[in-house]
Amino acid sequence: MMYVEWTADMLYEVSRMKSKANLDDFVVGNVPTIVYIPDYITDSEETQLLDEVYKSPVSKWKSLKNRRLQNWGGIVHEKGLLPQELPLWLKKVTEKVSEESGLFPSAINHVLINEYLSDQGIMPHQDGPAYYPVVAILSLGSAAVMDFVPHPSLRTSPNTSGGDSEDNKLNGASDSGTDEWLNNHRPFSVVLMPRSLLIFKDDAYSSYLHGIRDSSIHQYDEAVNEAEAVRPQPPSLLEEGDEAVRSGDGKCIHRTGTRISLTCRLVLKVHHKLFKI
Repeated sequence: MMYVEWTADMLYEVSRMKSKANLDDFVVGNVPTIVYIPDYITDSEETQLLDEVYKSPVSKWKSLKNRRLQNWGGIVHEKGLLPQELPLWLKKVTEKVSEESGLFPSAINHVLINEYLSDQGIMPHQDGPAYYPVVAILSLGSAAVMDFVPHPSLRTSPNTSGGDSEDNKLNGASDSGTDEWLNNHRPFSVVLMPRSLLIFKDDAYSSYLHGIRDSSIHQYDEAVNEAEAVRPQPPSLLEEGDEAVRSGDGKCIHRTGTRISLTCRLVLKVHHKLFKI
């Protein structure tokens, strides 16, 4: 019998393959690749995380026009990350996401914590080039709907003078023109329920903008994860006055509370001295 000595790299690869197999069960929609995991953490874990978020010093909060946020892990600069150590309570989350997803080549080192009141959102945007092209978002508190729309720069017609050029391929154009490209890149949405984890990469990361509407009522008619996310709640589990989810002809979520999101990402380039004094 031949014995194989397992190296750290071999063990990591086996772990990564198992993680991928498990993630495949949570892939939603037709656009590569969106993973939605409901109830990724428990009620008590959610409560503990919210406690830690609101125990943070007032100075840690930065107020924007339509929300507040906390930045953890350091300053993200065009040249990379000027790092700061993540607190233990955040490391616990990022290590769980990194290890169980197997999608990050090294430890997650940056977390943005956003606070959204019931009528607040964020404009459609794309994450900057400093980040590794995978993002994991853990939702706490109230539900919301995240909309994905094709990136405007990709809605270009083929070069009428040059046929099927490499530039046209990169811009998402094809011989059939803009209409065909748009047919294959339609807007869609993802329902983000409390305690859920959303991961997106590939086409969903590179070819789409993502955002949350500034509204206390969110429609989810175009949600790719409706079956996984929107489940009837027994009256005993709803708080007084809570109308979190209604279904029927007008599928919508009534945002009745504050939502906290933990956006976990990896900055590959880390510089301890970005600036010369």
